[in-house]
Amino acid sequence: MDYSKLICHRKPERSFFIKKYQFPVCSRCTGFYISLIIYFVYAYYNYIDYNIQLLLFAILLLIPAYVDGITQYKGYRTSNNALRLITGLLGGLGLSIIIKAIKYFIYVGGII
Repeated sequence: MDYSKLICHRKPERSFFIKKYQFPVCSRCTGFYISLIIYFVYAYYNYIDYNIQLLLFAILLLIPAYVDGITQYKGYRTSNNALRLITGLLGGLGLSIIIKAIKYFIYVGGII
């Protein structure tokens, strides 16, 4: 079994290339990873007040990636790499906020 496919499908038509070398992940996953790294570094150095409003905002940030992925998967439309990157950046930010909020709530206890 090719375990590398568990991280990303890595389809060439949905990936970025530098010269003739394909990125190790697709354009949407590239956006997710960039946002995750930037947010985790930012959150390490800055205090963030995790509350219900921030969690709702994070969930809203995930919606564009979900809609883009599902509508493309169902064949309703064709996406492009720029849109995949943008939805990946938004989704990665939302996901990283949720991950850090879960960690925060486990250590601090309580949502509010």
